[in-house]
Amino acid sequence: MTYSVGDKIISKKTHACGSNEWEVARVGADVKLKCLKCSRAIFMSVDEVKKMTKIHTPCKEQND
Repeated sequence: MTYSVGDKIISKKTHACGSNEWEVARVGADVKLKCLKCSRAIFMSVDEVKKMTKIHTPCKEQND
């Protein structure tokens, strides 16, 4: 599974704020995820993100 900036992820477990919706903010050696409810950012390895992901919704590209 490949992640790109702007993708939405629904995690298996909830965050401390009660939300389980995340947005991919950066991709590289690790992935930066931003909680969509409280805006907290976390860094995780790609393997950890794959393990915690329940639903992955790719970002729709905008062609201008």
